[in-house]
Amino acid sequence: MKRICTLSVLALLVLGLFTQAQAGKLTADMKQGKPAFQSMGPLAFGPEGILFVADTKGAAIVAIATGDATPVSGAKLLKVEGINQKIAGLLGTSADQVLIEDMVVNPISRNAYLAVSRGRGPDAVPVLVRVKADSQPEVVSLDKVKFSRAELPDAPVDGVVGQGNRQSNPRRESITDIGFLQDRVLIAGLSNEEFSSTLRAIPFPFKTVANGTSVEIYHGAHGRFETRSPVRTFVPFSVGKQPHLLAAYTCTPLVQFPIDELKPGAKIMGKTVAELGNRNRPLDMIVYQKGGKDYLLLANSSRGIMKISTDQIENVEKIAAPVPDGGKKGLPYETIESWTGIDQLDRLDPQYAVVVRRGEGGSLNLESLPLP
Repeated sequence: MKRICTLSVLALLVLGLFTQAQAGKLTADMKQGKPAFQSMGPLAFGPEGILFVADTKGAAIVAIATGDATPVSGAKLLKVEGINQKIAGLLGTSADQVLIEDMVVNPISRNAYLAVSRGRGPDAVPVLVRVKADSQPEVVSLDKVKFSRAELPDAPVDGVVGQGNRQSNPRRESITDIGFLQDRVLIAGLSNEEFSSTLRAIPFPFKTVANGTSVEIYHGAHGRFETRSPVRTFVPFSVGKQPHLLAAYTCTPLVQFPIDELKPGAKIMGKTVAELGNRNRPLDMIVYQKGGKDYLLLANSSRGIMKISTDQIENVEKIAAPVPDGGKKGLPYETIESWTGIDQLDRLDPQYAVVVRRGEGGSLNLESLPLP
């Protein structure tokens, strides 16, 4: 969940393209005060240290000017053992009452930010936590910051629907992942439309927010077209010099969408470029380069970390027929066996990733790992 402007990993780090004058324009219309959050979910960084925070329960994106825009000097690796326990100590609670919803690295300062829930259920309190070079977690005060807010006009209902084991609250999936590219906030999630799986490209600074784009995919493992399953995680990626989203769904199709087709109220069909195995939920995904080639690194609930080759992505045949149970097709990948228990990941620098990793006894560790 996050990945800042990674068009084929190069995108010239769009952040560096913004002049001081442009940066001033990005925050000129922001309010100063304390932004209200009902929840904190996916995170993404934009230019000049602007952090985008998804309030899934509120069906909104909040842009926060963190002021964390001093470039890092020299290499630094982050490591915090038992980070959930240390955050619990900061918040005056127990580790089992701390949920890390997402983690993202500021590409300028290389500080890590975590969206945290203190408590579980409807009374959970959202908290923003930062880890700097000293690897000591700290709560980020939001009492007096510059911020702006964009509310989704077509969010799903906030309430329990369905029966028995199929009960759910669709509002919790109003925003499942976010990213930033050039001058747009990219958002995946559900809407209240009949084709409820939705992608959005909202211009930033925020002004009027229109309805999203309804997306349809062919799911080879399920052998059918789907319009209601949300994207779980995505990255911007250049295919044939055109910007696309590569989006991973549960059970686990990888689908390509042209960003230029993300128009308000439109309906589009994605190109399924891989089936990566069923009975699995994608958790997080990044893009990086190794040996002059671009790779996707995808964390999963039950199939480990996948290193996916993008060499043939322009020419890969779309998947439009059933794939046998548990089968794989399309873009090839290898499983990185040494990367176990990964729940969150983001790029730290061209050589390292930062991960949130499950340890023994319910402990969560923040670690820096060399990219495979």
